[in-house]
Amino acid sequence: MLNINYLIKENHTISVQLPEKLEFGKIFTDHVFEMDYDETGGWHNATIKAFENLSLSPATTVFHYGQAVFEGLKAFRMKDGRIGIFRPDIHFQRLNNSCHKLCIPEVDVDFMLEALKELIKTDRNWVPDKEAQSLYIRPLIIGTDPSLGVHASGLYKLIIMLSPVGAYYPEGFKPVKILAQDEFVRAVRKGLGDCKTPANYAASLYAGQDAQKKGFTQVLWLDGVEQKFIEEVGTMNIFIRFKNEIVTPLLTGSILPGVIRATVLELLRKRGENVTERLVSIDEVVSEYEKGNVLSIFGTGTAAVISPVSSLTYKDRTMTFNDGQAGKFEVDLFNEISSIQYGLSPDDNNYISYVD
Repeated sequence: MLNINYLIKENHTISVQLPEKLEFGKIFTDHVFEMDYDETGGWHNATIKAFENLSLSPATTVFHYGQAVFEGLKAFRMKDGRIGIFRPDIHFQRLNNSCHKLCIPEVDVDFMLEALKELIKTDRNWVPDKEAQSLYIRPLIIGTDPSLGVHASGLYKLIIMLSPVGAYYPEGFKPVKILAQDEFVRAVRKGLGDCKTPANYAASLYAGQDAQKKGFTQVLWLDGVEQKFIEEVGTMNIFIRFKNEIVTPLLTGSILPGVIRATVLELLRKRGENVTERLVSIDEVVSEYEKGNVLSIFGTGTAAVISPVSSLTYKDRTMTFNDGQAGKFEVDLFNEISSIQYGLSPDDNNYISYVD
């Protein structure tokens, strides 16, 4: 097991005055965790140090060939005052899946959890204690070879940074309007669609910006080959509530396996709901909607947890759900997960990993 070096001042971060209203991803804590990799020493130089800018050569691999992966998870100030991280083991396992696909050396999940806990202990006063606020955690790995030429980097840098955040959507728990996109594609099966890598987000920007200009919050992506099957929304997985079935698209290799998606599947099955993972076409959704068989649609993701969908537009057809309001089903599901995250309900599934 690696040791962690502490390049931090004594008596650091005695108190922190956070703004009353926190935006998402705008403020960062005093310290980061950092670790380096080379082919001789493997992962080494594990350090907690002051948050500072990076100094990298313009020839650094990541700038030219996109070798980068990241994660997004959260820690919460619990009801009893403790700090809990929501399902960090699953997030670090997913990070390793992304690493594997991008030829980046994988990390030791147990050590990463230990390092994350030490970092949060160091900056524990940054963990918000107000309703709907949390500590967002962003691990990332980049290829740092300072040389040109298409190749997998031999050098890497891993960083974990922390950001106290409020609700992902500034307007709060409000249903979103989404546009099913059939003009552009985000990812294809057997590619990088199931990885959390900047390339996937870059591929979504143009269509997302275009949708926002038309008054939509996000894009619902269809499969990259037939443009027929529903896949995911830009920042979340998607669920469709039919009258007799709750469906989320099957993980076919082009969809990010969301941690909240997995959590929702587990909780709904525990309730006895008829939940399936299968291919679901946009035409099926339109057809069933016209028959009155679509009760609601909602998204799932770490940032917003549950996002009710007020309307889905496909071509010239707009489908509206719950009169544009958040339905009881989605509100209850959001409250169920949030209550576990903040320690208001028993953690029967051992989702929470406590910092100390």
